[in-house]
Amino acid sequence: MSWPGVTQRRVGTNGIHLNIAEAGEGPLVLLLHGFPESWYSWRHQFAPLAEAGYHVVAPAMRGYGKSDKPEEITDYNQVEVVNDIIGLIPALGYDEAIVIGHDWGAPTAWACALFHPNKVRAVGGLSVPFMPRSPVQPMPLMREMFKGQFFYQLYFQEPGVAEAEFEADLKTSLRKFLCMAGGETDLSALPEKAEDDDLLSSLPYPEQLPPWLSEADLKFYANEFSNSTMRGPINYYRNHDLTWEMTEGAPTEILQPAMFLAGTNDGVVMMAAEEIKAMPHFVKDLRINHMIEGIGHWTQQEAPNEVNNQILAFLKDVDS
Repeated sequence: MSWPGVTQRRVGTNGIHLNIAEAGEGPLVLLLHGFPESWYSWRHQFAPLAEAGYHVVAPAMRGYGKSDKPEEITDYNQVEVVNDIIGLIPALGYDEAIVIGHDWGAPTAWACALFHPNKVRAVGGLSVPFMPRSPVQPMPLMREMFKGQFFYQLYFQEPGVAEAEFEADLKTSLRKFLCMAGGETDLSALPEKAEDDDLLSSLPYPEQLPPWLSEADLKFYANEFSNSTMRGPINYYRNHDLTWEMTEGAPTEILQPAMFLAGTNDGVVMMAAEEIKAMPHFVKDLRINHMIEGIGHWTQQEAPNEVNNQILAFLKDVDS
């Protein structure tokens, strides 16, 4: 499935090939998707940004879609993922880019700006705020915080388990997962889970899809994962500690022009409330810091017009 005005090709970067979707000509804007999505999660952003005079490129991140899928779990640490994106910039004929990411794409975007300030002239995050490297190892802390409780990131740690659950019926799994994290869901009303539960069984089956997700959209996502499996995408969650080890001594401040957008009903925002509050202390030129009322986790899909307006205002400000 394609999207009007958007073309695709594979581009070599950092020793692998990423499939990119692109539109427009002008300064480079890279849009990085999260889990469990694809370049297609940015479908509503291509035309407005291209019409504003930008070359808009959304890669399928490593492990996704038609991009390469390295075998080893450790191949999905954030240092490698960041190198994929930084390598795209010269591969596409540019010296620098504006990088904006959502969900897992957000920490990647923030890290691109943090570690490669000469390549990233402005940065944006959707849903996930910038957080400096933790002073303590992430996984032991996570296990302590969620001791005796179900937490999806802990459930994702055992190789093969979450993959098998998702892939047993990809379309139903994605339908449940995407709708569960949307703004229409009252997260407090979801069934209580025990520590050893699975992710999807107890989630309600959404008979009706929300306005932002069509049957055709769902079919596209299911087809992407049926061709590529869930292993690579879930491997991102298995590299918290390795990324932490590899980034010792990381800078703590982002100096480029920056933007942050998120929905008030986003479960990630609820978990990261303190980090969002602290963000201006670390992101020194935070020009847009905007919460969108009533939407959930899938920021640019649930509120495309508002997201487009905010991104365009940010780009205009950066380039004025």
